[in-house]
Amino acid sequence: MPYEWSPESPQDHPDWSLALWPYRSLLRRDFVFFMGATAAIISLPMLTVLGTAVLWALLPFFAIMFGGLWYALNLSYRRGEVLEELHVTSDTAHLTRHNPKGQRQTWKANRYWVSVHLHPKGGPVENYITLRGGDREVEIGSFLDAAERLALYDDLKRALRP
Repeated sequence: MPYEWSPESPQDHPDWSLALWPYRSLLRRDFVFFMGATAAIISLPMLTVLGTAVLWALLPFFAIMFGGLWYALNLSYRRGEVLEELHVTSDTAHLTRHNPKGQRQTWKANRYWVSVHLHPKGGPVENYITLRGGDREVEIGSFLDAAERLALYDDLKRALRP
C-alpha cells in the first residue's frame, strides 16, 4: 500500500500520523535500466546502416524519440511527487498536502469533530474519501486506486474512532 502509519497501530496510541503517496510502477533505478535497454534495442537495427548516409538520416529521429521518452517519464515523475500527511493528536487533526510544484495545502480541525466520509459514486473518482471537520471538507488519497481508497477508508474509520 502506498501509505504508512506511524506508529504501526494507531488504535493503541492517541497521537499518530499517516503519510500517503502515489504508487510508482517504475522506480528511479529502474528508469536508468529502462532507458539503457531502450537505447540498446533501438541501436541494434542501426548497426546495419553503420558507415552509410542512412545512419545520419535515422539518427535525428532516434535522438528525438529518446529525448521525448526521457522528457515524458521525467514529467510523469514530477507530477507524481505528491505527499499527504495526516497528523492526529489527542485534540487536533492536521492534514498537509505537498503538491508537485512545492506549494502546500493545509487543513486543521478539532479531532472530536472530524469524520471520514466515503462517496462511492459521487466524487471525481470512485470511492472518493473526504475528511469533514470544522467548516471545511477536504479530500484525502485521491491519487490512490479504488481498492486502496476502500482499505484507507476502513483504516481511517478505526483510527479516528473516539
